[in-house]
Amino acid sequence: MDLVGRFAYMLVLVVTGFGARYYGVLTSERNGRLGQIAFYVLLPALVFHSTYDRQLTELVSVELVVGLLAVLGTLIGLSWLLNRDGDASIWSVAVVQSYHGNLGYFGVPVVAATLGSAAAGTASLILGLVALVQIPLTVLTLILVNDAAADLRGELRRIATNPIFVALALGLVVATAGQSIPPAADTGLGWLSTLALPVALLAVGGSLDPIGEEIPLDRTGRVVSLKVLAMPLIAWIVFSGLGADALTRTVGVVMFGAPTAVSTYVYAAELGGDEAFASVNVFATTVASILSLFVLLQFLA
Repeated sequence: MDLVGRFAYMLVLVVTGFGARYYGVLTSERNGRLGQIAFYVLLPALVFHSTYDRQLTELVSVELVVGLLAVLGTLIGLSWLLNRDGDASIWSVAVVQSYHGNLGYFGVPVVAATLGSAAAGTASLILGLVALVQIPLTVLTLILVNDAAADLRGELRRIATNPIFVALALGLVVATAGQSIPPAADTGLGWLSTLALPVALLAVGGSLDPIGEEIPLDRTGRVVSLKVLAMPLIAWIVFSGLGADALTRTVGVVMFGAPTAVSTYVYAAELGGDEAFASVNVFATTVASILSLFVLLQFLA
């Protein structure tokens, strides 16, 4: 399947999930179960399968780590600079949704589908490293700005026990030890990995809700511009400037070009952010990112 076909397929999956939710076929409970299958089974299988037979030195480089921190730090700074005005419940959400990407449900599966298994291993490592920064920072930002009560230690515990992170850690341990897994297990994990993209994108589509009253659309446009346009562009500039290899640069651009994470809506609802605004931003960045990544990969892949 060529690049056009792959992205048309992804767009169809998101639209199908959204339509199924809109018409009541994919209820909230059913979509939750679909998300759980992706989160607890398919995405961990993809992450482990992409890393267990790769040497750590193949995945980790100074350019990768420095580049990730530079891109994330730049976007965090820009999001604070450009979004910090108006009602706290609005601008706090705008800040976190301008940098907090959907790397697990969207980024890694898209990289695997468009760039191959070797690229998926690098994407899995990026997922782990970036999430360790963006999740605690998002929670802390919403707590401080909205003066919300939350158990930050509990959130950190959830990160440590995240099944995708556990799968990444296991994959790196097996790779470092130079161990192999039974051929049947490798085949089974490969099958599960191929299901990660369709199931995850159906769940993403089923979680989208573009309806909201009195949504500041100019602020949504700002979030979309920062998340799906500025962030991958800055990633390309940073990784190119650091002299990263072509694979690292391309994977970094795709991962940072992922839409705003659906989890930011959940965090906003729990920690005093504007839920309707958060929901619209997730919807808008998801649709925009499919189009923007297609254009970017025309030049990078």
